[in-house]
Amino acid sequence: MRVEINEYIVADSEICHGKPTFKGTRIMVWQVLEMLEGGISIKEIIEDFPSLTPEHIKAALHYAANLTRGRDNVTINIPLPA
Repeated sequence: MRVEINEYIVADSEICHGKPTFKGTRIMVWQVLEMLEGGISIKEIIEDFPSLTPEHIKAALHYAANLTRGRDNVTINIPLPA
């Protein structure tokens, strides 16, 4: 199953176990977010992943912001104790 999260990000059960990735790549959104958290610049990220653009990075930040707000039809499944 493929879910289009936004113009740049998809979640496809056939790619990276369904984790959100940038369209046309196997680069997971969390990887880029962790790089930003670690102080790596957008320019350095794009040097490491030349298929990405600044718009991809902005889309990842927008996705993360919406995720924490509870928007974009994101569902978090938390297993309940038996």
